[in-house]
Amino acid sequence: MPVYKDKERGTWYVVMRYTALDGSRKMTTKRGFRTQRDAKNYEHMFFNKKSNSLSMTFSEFYEVYIDTMSKRLRQSTMLSKRTLFEKKIIPYFKNKKMDEITPNDILQWQNILLTLEKDGNTSYSTCYLKTIHNQISALFNFAVRFYGLPSNPARIAGNMGKEKRKEMNFWTKEEYETFAKAAMKKDGIYQAFEMLYWCGIRLGELLALTPADFDYEKSTVRISKSYQRINKEDVITDPKT
Repeated sequence: MPVYKDKERGTWYVVMRYTALDGSRKMTTKRGFRTQRDAKNYEHMFFNKKSNSLSMTFSEFYEVYIDTMSKRLRQSTMLSKRTLFEKKIIPYFKNKKMDEITPNDILQWQNILLTLEKDGNTSYSTCYLKTIHNQISALFNFAVRFYGLPSNPARIAGNMGKEKRKEMNFWTKEEYETFAKAAMKKDGIYQAFEMLYWCGIRLGELLALTPADFDYEKSTVRISKSYQRINKEDVITDPKT
């Protein structure tokens, strides 16, 4: 479809007609492009997404993937996912078409990360490298499952790190009771540790508790939400499990 010049604003806009999910015909307009080329590029990207075509670039497909995942994952999870993609993955693949990315491309990307140094002197941990690889593999699995990509090139290439087993460090009952005796005089802190230790709840779940969550007649507490600090804002979400 042609793009148009907005003579009053001196910018370009594009009018797009498409078939919606329910079969009805829709029209949408996108304004404010500085150049005719920018408007045409947006139109191309828009119809690539609507047609589910894997000839779209990696960065375009990433937007489709993130939009879908953002409705299914916790806000903190999405923040971590976005950070890894935008800093460690998209800069390498952004302009490559989804259906042209090969296992060898993944290997070359892995080699770059394996030789990079964090903060100028420390290599990425194998656990961190595994986490990065898992993210790009999840995106390709999404493309295989819902967009007809024949195979996952990240899975074929294989992972580049390994998960380090973390040793579980915990207080025994006797150790906790020793601590609790010393903390009894600290009102508020003592009750918080009592909740954490005996109920086995997460810190965010503790911080989200309100008086309405306690039933003193039944001696129960309801864990239905979790507190998080995200982008300098207090956020209440559903608990992790």
